[in-house]
Amino acid sequence: MSEQTQETAPSDARRVVVAGAGMAGVQTAVALREQGFTGPVTLIGAEPHQPYDRPPLSKAVLLGKAEDSAFDVDFEDLDIELRLGCEVLGLRPADRVLDTEAGPVPYDVLVIATGAEPVRLPGAEGVPGVHLLRTLDDAARLRPLLAEKHDVVVVGAGWIGAEFATAAREAGCVVTVVEAAGLPLAQALPAEVAAPMARWYADAGVELRTHTRVRSVEPGAVLLDDGTRLPAGAVVVGIGARPATGWLTGSGIELGEQGEVVADHRLRTSAPSVYAVGDCASFPSLRYGGRLLVHHWDNALQGPRTVAANILGEAAGGEPAVYDPVPYFWSEQFGRFVQYAGHHADADRTVWRGDPADQAWTVCWLRDGRLVALLAVGRPRDLAQGRRLIEAGTPLDPDLAADPARPLKSAAR
Repeated sequence: MSEQTQETAPSDARRVVVAGAGMAGVQTAVALREQGFTGPVTLIGAEPHQPYDRPPLSKAVLLGKAEDSAFDVDFEDLDIELRLGCEVLGLRPADRVLDTEAGPVPYDVLVIATGAEPVRLPGAEGVPGVHLLRTLDDAARLRPLLAEKHDVVVVGAGWIGAEFATAAREAGCVVTVVEAAGLPLAQALPAEVAAPMARWYADAGVELRTHTRVRSVEPGAVLLDDGTRLPAGAVVVGIGARPATGWLTGSGIELGEQGEVVADHRLRTSAPSVYAVGDCASFPSLRYGGRLLVHHWDNALQGPRTVAANILGEAAGGEPAVYDPVPYFWSEQFGRFVQYAGHHADADRTVWRGDPADQAWTVCWLRDGRLVALLAVGRPRDLAQGRRLIEAGTPLDPDLAADPARPLKSAAR
């Protein structure tokens, strides 16, 4: 902490415990210090590694361009106690106790930031050669397989599947992607938007098999439902993720339909002095008129600032900080930089900027004449301008917005 922060920060005897040492947990602890909290802060992580960022796992770490992606945070200097290799097991809100492998941990304020866990392929658990890509250890196990240029089968053509296929092709592997839906990213994007992206696989030398399910996995091979047997030195499963909240069973914390912690507009849970942030929590969005569950890096970066502000505000009696972001994420796949901002589910008009057969294009979603979401492929300026337009709720002229030669902001009415 800086000398100025130490001199001006109010004293606070409350003990804040953060369960989860990923992006959301780390940023919560850091934000508390940045906003002037001087009480004890304990950060608990299930993995033994120094807390690290996840996006590089499917890129630089996987390809051996970096050994790890540890956060550049001096926890000792910030007086943040780290307890690593310590899994959380349960919660007793009435006693204000978090149960862990190492024993009970009392708290005055608890922040749940345990993130999400990958969905596993039924019947494939314990089969040699089947991998997930969620942790640093996962990337470490996969890296030598790519270096040896094994044949790779990727199950799932979502964001992680596409990113891993990109890295595997860069490493020189023969890659086949198996997808149960008819298009990649079928759960995330409308068919008309996902369809042009399907061509990227063939252009990169990746075989994409859609409308195809895995019947079984055996050492060295994947058997498909049509009887095809694919050789596989490695099988990587990327069929989604779900909130890592099983440990909250029986705690009384309200969970949603997808198992996520149900938080309010201040990211408070149903239990007193317990907050939830990041991939494990949903929150109500006034901007979009519904509850959002966002499994992306930016949400885990932004939400902690709201949590920290509200923890400090509890004692100071300040105005509540409301969390209502414009969701944002990005993906690097097949030589393209793909960015998305907003939430398009309730859009009533789609506007294209550019030809999706080209290397760079953008699709905009409008509702009642206002931009609510956009997907930009190789057009970062569109994304930056569009995000600001969404935040401001600015009406757009759809005809002007459709001209890719014009700055998107010039379409504002």
